[in-house]
Amino acid sequence: MIIVAMFVSLVLMLGLWLNTSYRDAVRRTEERAVAASKIVASNVSLLDSLARQALQRIDETLGDNIVPPASVKVRNIDEAVADLPGQVKAYVVDDTGLTLYSTDPMVKPISIVDRPYFSELAKGARKHISGLLISRLNGEQIFAFSRRLERNGRFAGAAVVSFEVKVLADVWEAVDLGPNSTVSFVRSDGQLVARYPLADGPLDMSKYVLFTDYLPKAAAGTYDAISPVDGAHRIVAYRAVDGTGLIALASADYDFGIQRFWGDVTVAISVMVLASVSLLAAGQWIRHLRQRDAAQSQLLRNALTDNQLLLREIHHRVKNNLQAVQSVIQLQRLAPDIQRSLTDRISSMVAVHEQIYRHDEFSRLHARDLITSVAEKLITAYGAPVTIEYDIDDLAVSPDNATPLALLTSELLTNILKYAFPEGREGRIFIALKAVGKRQAQLTIHDNGIGFDPQTIKQGMGSRLIRGVVNQLNGIHSFDGSNGTTFTAELEIVEP
Repeated sequence: MIIVAMFVSLVLMLGLWLNTSYRDAVRRTEERAVAASKIVASNVSLLDSLARQALQRIDETLGDNIVPPASVKVRNIDEAVADLPGQVKAYVVDDTGLTLYSTDPMVKPISIVDRPYFSELAKGARKHISGLLISRLNGEQIFAFSRRLERNGRFAGAAVVSFEVKVLADVWEAVDLGPNSTVSFVRSDGQLVARYPLADGPLDMSKYVLFTDYLPKAAAGTYDAISPVDGAHRIVAYRAVDGTGLIALASADYDFGIQRFWGDVTVAISVMVLASVSLLAAGQWIRHLRQRDAAQSQLLRNALTDNQLLLREIHHRVKNNLQAVQSVIQLQRLAPDIQRSLTDRISSMVAVHEQIYRHDEFSRLHARDLITSVAEKLITAYGAPVTIEYDIDDLAVSPDNATPLALLTSELLTNILKYAFPEGREGRIFIALKAVGKRQAQLTIHDNGIGFDPQTIKQGMGSRLIRGVVNQLNGIHSFDGSNGTTFTAELEIVEP
C-alpha cells in the first residue's frame, strides 16, 4: 500500500508540474509574440509616415499643372521616394487613370480606374491604403498608399507609392518567432494589406475572430486560433497602429512555442519509468526474500546478511529516485523569484551538457562556446535590451570545471539583468576570459549599469554561491561598483 501511495503521489506531482510547464510555455510564446507585434507596429507606422511624406512631396513637385505641355521637361519624382524602404515605386496618374510619371522602369500604359486606391480618390477620398494586390506589371504581391490630387478645386488625378509585400521579410527575420511564424498587417475593415511569408492572395478577415471578438474589446492583445490563410494553429499578438487605420499582427506557431513543454513531458515519462522499474524491483526483491524463509537456519543467517546488503541497495535506489521527485515537487512550491533563480542556475548546468553532446566533447569544452551559450540563453529568457561583447581566449575547460564556470557566469549575469538596468533601460555587458597561467584564467564581467556600493551587498544565496564556486575553482575574486559593476576573478579552470 505504501508503494502504491508513493506511486500515486508521484503521478499527481508530475501532473501538476506538467500543467505549470504547459502554461509557462504558452505564456512565454505570448510574450514573444507581443514583443514582435510592437516591432511590426513600429515598422507599419514608419511605412505609413514615410509614404505620406513622399506623396506630399510628389504633389508639391508636380506644380500647378499635372499634365505639362510637350515642351516642358518631365519632372523627376525619384527624389520623393528616395528614402523609402524596400522595392518601392511611385506613380502619378491623371483623372482618367492613365499613368503620367513613374519611377518603375517596367511601367506600361495600363488604366487603373478599377483599382480602389484610384477609384476611392475619384469619389472624394483624400487618401487611401490598398488591400493586398497582385501587380499587373510583374505579378508580385504589393500594397499601395495613394493621395488625391486636386487642381483648381477639382479632381486631377492621384499620386501612388507601392511596396512589395516582401518588404516585411526583414521584419519577419528580426522578430524570430520560429518556423511557420508570420508577420502581417490589415486594414481596420478587415482587408489583409500584407503578410510574410506570403499569403495566397487578397483576403477579407472582417468575419474572423480578431475583428468579431478581440478588437471590439481591446486595441491590443493576444489570442490563439486557426489561421484563415493557411489553417495553421498559432498564437497571435495584435496591436492597432495609432493614426493609420491599420492593425499589426505577429503570430508564433503553437507547436513550436510549446516544444519546451514536450521536453518536460519526456523528462516526466523518464522519471515515471525509472520509478516504476525501481518500485517493481523493490517489490520483486521483497517477494524473493520472503520465499527464502524455509531455508536452513545457517542459510537464513547468511541470507539475512545478503538481504541486508540487498535492502540497502534497494533503499539507496529508492532514495535517489525520491530525491529527483522531491526536486520536481520543491520547484512547484517556491516563490516566483526563487523559482526563477533556481531555473536560471539549472539552465546553466543544462548548457554544459548541451555543449558536451552537441559537439561530442566529452573530455573538454571550449570556454567561448560555453559562456556565450549561457549568456545568450539568459538574455533571451529575460528579454532585456542589452548587448554583450566578448573577449574570450580559445581555452579548454574540463567537464568538472565547466559546471562551476557556467553557474558563476549565470549568477553574475542574472544579477546584472535584474539590478543593473532598472526600468528597462538599455545597456552593455562585457565578458572576458583570458589565460594568465598554466591552469589559471582571469574572468572579467563588466556592465555600464547603475553600479552599487559593495558595503551594501546583501549576503544572500547568490553571494554564497559565487564565493562557493570561486573557492571550488581555487580562485580569488573582487567587485568594483564605482563605474557600473565589474567582477574580476582568477580561477583554476584551464586544462593543461
